Order: sequence, then structure tokens, then C-alpha cells
Amino acid sequence: MKKIVITFGLISGAILSLMMVATIPFMDRIGFQRAEIIGYTTMVLSFLMVFFGIRSYRDAIGGSITFGRAFKVGILVTLISCACYVITWEILYFNFARDFMDKYSEYMVEQARASAASPEVLQTQIAEMKKFKELYQNPFFNVAITFIEPFPVGLIMTVVSSAILKRKKVS
Repeated sequence: MKKIVITFGLISGAILSLMMVATIPFMDRIGFQRAEIIGYTTMVLSFLMVFFGIRSYRDAIGGSITFGRAFKVGILVTLISCACYVITWEILYFNFARDFMDKYSEYMVEQARASAASPEVLQTQIAEMKKFKELYQNPFFNVAITFIEPFPVGLIMTVVSSAILKRKKVS
């Protein structure tokens, strides 16, 4: 199981990481909305490796697997992939994209203005983004926030893949 989990986790993580590295230089051109769509589409595609990892493990152990065992394989693949994503982001953010939160904060405030938010709501949004920017400079907070971006997608793919691939032993 270990080899399959590591292999498929690293393939999934490589897909996530390479796409992030490829899109970060173009953030100003594509904008946050398109980047979000590209990012989550990439996550879904990379987490297909969860399905293939579970299937590979199932086939390697004789063709049958319980939901629980499939879930364990899938969640381990997901965790490795998410770790790759976090490591890549930490390297990019702290070395190459230090102004990311300034740009993101500006974008969020502009979104609030465009929605014709009241001055009170706008001031609240500005204060929240200022606080978030401060928190984001803490590497532990940064890691936690970055981890929870892809993890729900991987969790959903794990549950769905485990349900699809579970197979009882045929006597």
C-alpha cells in the first residue's frame, strides 16, 4: 500500500504544484476569478489520482476492497498531494509572491465596492482583509489556510472513489 499511496500522492501533488507554478506568473493577467476556476479545475483533475490509486491498490490485493480500506488509501493520497501543494505555495509565497495578499485584499475590497456595499460593510471588509493579511504572514496560519484549499476537493474525491471502487470478495 505504501508504494501505491506515495506514487499516486506524488503524481497528484506534482500536477497541483506544476499548475500553480505555471499560473502564478500570470495572476495579474488572468485575474483572481479565472485563477480560482483554473485552480479548482486542476485540483479535481489531480485528485483523479485518488481514484486510480485506490483502483491500483484494489487490483494489487486481489480485486476486492472495503469502503474503509479504499478510504484509507484515498485519504493518504490526498494528504500527500495536499502536502505538495502547501510546500509549493510556501516556497512561492515567501520567495516570489510576497505582494499576493496586497493584491488579493485589493481585489476583495473592489468586489465589495462593485456590489454596492454600504460604507459600513465596506469598512468591515477592509478591516477583515487587513487582519487576514497580518495573520497570513504567520507561516503556521499560512500553511493551515493553504492546506484547506485543496483538502475538501480531495476528501470528496476520496469518498466518491471509495464508494465506486469498493468490491466484496467473491467466494
